This record gives sequence, C-alpha cells and structure tokens, in this order.
Amino acid sequence: PNIALNTIDNEGFIIGDIPVLPLEVWHLKMPVYAFRFGDFTYITDANRIDESEKEKIRGSKIIVVNALRREKHISHFSLDEAIALVQELEVPEAYFTHISHQLGKHGEVEKNLPKGIHLAYDGLKLVV
Repeated sequence: PNIALNTIDNEGFIIGDIPVLPLEVWHLKMPVYAFRFGDFTYITDANRIDESEKEKIRGSKIIVVNALRREKHISHFSLDEAIALVQELEVPEAYFTHISHQLGKHGEVEKNLPKGIHLAYDGLKLVV
C-alpha cells in the first residue's frame, strides 16, 4: 500500500474544502485527538474535555461522542456524562457511539434519550 503520514498538532488544517480542527480530549490521563469537521464534531475514547477545547466544539450542529455504559468508567464517558456534555455544549443533534452491551438494548435506551440525542448503529450515515 501507498501510505503518506502527516503529523498534526492542535492547529487546524484543510482537507479538500473541509476545515479540520483537532481537539485535545482526555482518555483517562492520556491526551487524545477528537476532530471538528466544519459543523460536525467526532469524539470517541474520551472521558474529559478541558474548557478551552469545549469552546472549539460550541456551534457544532452534529456531534458524535462515546457513551460506553450507564455506570461511570475510568476512561470513557458514561451515558449521563455524554448527555450532559451535549446539553452543556447545546449541540442540536447528537449520536452516541463506542457503546457497550452494558448500556442496554438499543431500542429501550433510544426511546428514553432527550430530544435530538440518538444511539449510533452499524451502517448509520449522517449528512453533514
């Protein structure tokens, strides 16, 4: 395979005509990257986001974020933490990913989520 590696840092960059903004989030004590692509933000494997990085997320129209299970976890957002994050940032449409079987049955969880918040699923396509 022909692979070209590009080193990134916290500075934004462009892919085609899409602005990409790296976001430093936390996976326990390890900083990891999430990304904002225009009005779409994608965060997985995180349990904490510093206030300065939250400011970079504000104004997103869609967010995908991990919500591992109902119980608190050492390095991932729980369902309640993910809901609180979406509501704090006032993102109108959210999809939870990186979910475990411990969260419960998809249909049961989905019907109890706040308006605009959904569980992601295999094959989901979002228009951004």
